[in-house]
Amino acid sequence: MNVPQFSDIILLSETEIFNTLLDTETELFNLRFKKATKRNFKSHEIKYAKRRLAQLKTLLTINKKTKDS
Repeated sequence: MNVPQFSDIILLSETEIFNTLLDTETELFNLRFKKATKRNFKSHEIKYAKRRLAQLKTLLTINKKTKDS
């Protein structure tokens, strides 16, 4: 898994963004749960999931602003 790039998600539709957002939130929850229960996981995946979540929320904000204008 590579570091997520903003250019990978910029062409997604709004429904795809929402679906990806929910999947990423679920993934981040599961990773944090694994960390709390001291199970094996790759710690860099938390960083990548948080970054992907921020990118998706930013894209939603940009799309909303362009729609309102």
